Amino acid sequence: MKVAAIQMVSATQREANLARAHRLLAQAAEAGAELAVLPEYFCVMGRRDTDKLALRERDQAGMVQGFLADAAREFGLWIVGGTLPLESEEEDHVFNSSMAFSPEGQCVARYDKIHLFYFDNGVERYDERRVITPGAHPVVFDLPSRDGHTWCVGLSVCYDLRFPELYRALARHGAELLLVPSAFTRTTGSAHWEVLLRARAIENLSWVVAPAQGGSHENGRNTWGHSMIVDPWGTVLAQQDVGEGVVLCDIDSAQTERVRTQLPALSHRVL
Repeated sequence: MKVAAIQMVSATQREANLARAHRLLAQAAEAGAELAVLPEYFCVMGRRDTDKLALRERDQAGMVQGFLADAAREFGLWIVGGTLPLESEEEDHVFNSSMAFSPEGQCVARYDKIHLFYFDNGVERYDERRVITPGAHPVVFDLPSRDGHTWCVGLSVCYDLRFPELYRALARHGAELLLVPSAFTRTTGSAHWEVLLRARAIENLSWVVAPAQGGSHENGRNTWGHSMIVDPWGTVLAQQDVGEGVVLCDIDSAQTERVRTQLPALSHRVL
């Protein structure tokens, strides 16, 4: 199955970001992708964290969800919309949600980001807890590919990458393909992005598709980019440094089965 990790440099205007995402999804479809994954915050990188509140949508209703459903139907793609803000029970908070759509435009899975980013080195400071309500449950969904294999796909988002127990839970639920839409900062990404992605692939003997924000944003934020696709042995097969683009790779379920047979570490778990 050919997959596409879409890298963006999202700006502050939702409609402009959706237009960029549409062009990139079209490129992915034209190249033969069956699954395209957008980065975290693909629909908006606001000037302030609270900008998300004005753009929040109800589950199964809203401009961004409509865009994803329409694009999936238009291009005949499975699309995972990096993240978008959905209503929370808290008036001044939203869920940061990743949603998967079938080629028929049906939403087949929703994952609310569990782990919320906090970083303060005295120069840069981020605290997602101020406006985001954390999710509570791991989520997987089934994706029947054109070659007849049904992939079990595990959802995660950005800062989740630092918590291996989430990915082990996804593996216990049968995940063989892990998605990590992200907006890693340049500071943390340069230090940890690749090594964490490769570690999650190796630990779980799973494919990892990690689309990212990558560049200097209108709001002044700098993201690391380096969207990549990693095989179950931990080899980076495709990536893009910075700037908008589509990272493509053919992933093979037979390779997953082969490495899990040769090194059955998942069946050797004790704890």
